[in-house]
Amino acid sequence: MAEMNFGGVIENVITREEFPLEKARETLKNEIIAVIGYGVQGPGQALNLRDNGFNVIIGQRKGGKTWDKAVADGWVPGETLFEIEEAVSKGTIIQYLLSDAAQIEIWPKIKPYLTTGKALYFSHGFGITFSDRTGIIPPSDVDVILVAPKGSGTSLRRMFLEGRGLNSSFAIYQDATGKAKDRTIALGIGVGSGYLFETDFKREVYSDLTGERGTLMGAIQGILLAQYEVLRENGHTPSEAFNETVEELTQSLMPLFAEKGMDWMYANCSTTAQRGALDWMVPFHDATKPVFAKLYSEVASGNEAQRSIDTNSKPDYREKLEEELKALRESEMWRAGAVVRKLRPENN
Repeated sequence: MAEMNFGGVIENVITREEFPLEKARETLKNEIIAVIGYGVQGPGQALNLRDNGFNVIIGQRKGGKTWDKAVADGWVPGETLFEIEEAVSKGTIIQYLLSDAAQIEIWPKIKPYLTTGKALYFSHGFGITFSDRTGIIPPSDVDVILVAPKGSGTSLRRMFLEGRGLNSSFAIYQDATGKAKDRTIALGIGVGSGYLFETDFKREVYSDLTGERGTLMGAIQGILLAQYEVLRENGHTPSEAFNETVEELTQSLMPLFAEKGMDWMYANCSTTAQRGALDWMVPFHDATKPVFAKLYSEVASGNEAQRSIDTNSKPDYREKLEEELKALRESEMWRAGAVVRKLRPENN
């Protein structure tokens, strides 16, 4: 591991220079990696592993859209694409990449196939951390490991194809074989991580649930909508409100502060923008920090996990979810966004 200074705090990270792809391939040369689930994370991780030269098979329910998607991506039924139980029986490393709700549902069917020496791999700490609620309790004679890319499976795949890497956290919950760490790091390199930083299952799920509900999705949508609404209520057109709220942020500023940092952004904008941003970041911080503190408390207590489990287990869950997503999709702000995206130069 290499020591890196993160704002004065020293952390250990693993890079592709320290653990190159060739070493990862050698580490896993006798393994069969069974990727269970082909929805959100499954395609990106499986395709990257396959392209990197690892022995990969897919486990997926037959007859659904995701089965067809796997076939379209080149996985061959009976050769590299199987029903879930058969894939788990064949695999030596089981990448359990179903949704949290599906992991709970399928667990009793796959547990008997987790025989001595196998590895059970997660990309989210939910099932293990909240095992008293999920019922996911692995056998004691298998490795239980985690690699969690810090982004969607789509981003993981896109960045891999661009020759870049998406940073990932890794954790070892149970080392039954004595080789859990090497397996984990090799898999992290194999799926296309930029670098790997160590965590544990509990910290991963606490930070992940907080992030999803916070600045990654929940808070950002809430803040964007609030600004958009204020502009519209004061006579600005949908185009102007969307451009000033979303388009400039995502197309102009985010790429810059992703590359150089927000400190650079503050130092390289107009003096008017500097003054306003420095003044107004304080009340925004003070207004939102109590909300983030409450959010983290709800995550740590298990309340957020239980809410997800209860909601996802209802028979009409998907119908109600689609209603909520439709309302978001058809809101004025995102209808304006659809028009703005079509007007971008690359689309004309």
